[in-house]
Amino acid sequence: MNRLPNRWFLVFAVLLAFGAAAAARGGDEAQKKTPWQMKGDLEESCSCDAACPCWWNSHPTKMNCSGTQVLFIEKGSYGDVPLNGLAVAQFTQSPDGKTMGESMGNWNFGYFYIDAKADARQRQALEKIAMQTFPPIPPDRLKIRYVPITRTRQGEEHRITIGDYGSFSAHLLPGGLGGAPKISNPPMPEPIHKEWYQGITDKQAYNDAAKWEFSNTNYMFGTFDVTNTDYEKFAADMEKAMKEKEKEKK
Repeated sequence: MNRLPNRWFLVFAVLLAFGAAAAARGGDEAQKKTPWQMKGDLEESCSCDAACPCWWNSHPTKMNCSGTQVLFIEKGSYGDVPLNGLAVAQFTQSPDGKTMGESMGNWNFGYFYIDAKADARQRQALEKIAMQTFPPIPPDRLKIRYVPITRTRQGEEHRITIGDYGSFSAHLLPGGLGGAPKISNPPMPEPIHKEWYQGITDKQAYNDAAKWEFSNTNYMFGTFDVTNTDYEKFAADMEKAMKEKEKEKK
């Protein structure tokens, strides 16, 4: 049987609790079970030095981890609501001096930024997907804004803007044997983050729940093809692992 470090079970427990809370926020039973799927690109940057230590439950390289992840949906749907060509982002900040595992579920804030192109039903759908796929945030530290989310590529540089609130530009690092470095199967392979290419920011800035400006920090680019079933399986696998760990203790 796979034996995982005790510290990861704290992370799993918080993720499971978040999943239950997110489902409860979804409304009636039919809404909770609404099938969804999406395929597209992950663009992510943070204040840590590359590569991001959070996925190994190590401490941030600065006092905290401040950053954003953006999902650009090439093709997707939530029930009968099409999501093709839309985007959703989250800016977050962890508490000072804490690892991701230690502080999961208790971050300083986590604001959602939903694509202004989305109509009312699409906005609601993106919000529900964000609740299931982004890190858990206490309700009093979460706000939702509707803003233009754009991405341009000039050569190797990717530039992302999230309304007037934040932006970053970044590029992938060259691997020693060619191509870009790829990180695969980190210790906590949440479905969207099961693998990514490693890069570095040229600049990133944010001015809303907090204010920061960094350069030469962690950048991650990946592709995803996920469904609600993937996240339900992820939660079930984590619950099973926790139960097995409890049996070992007895």
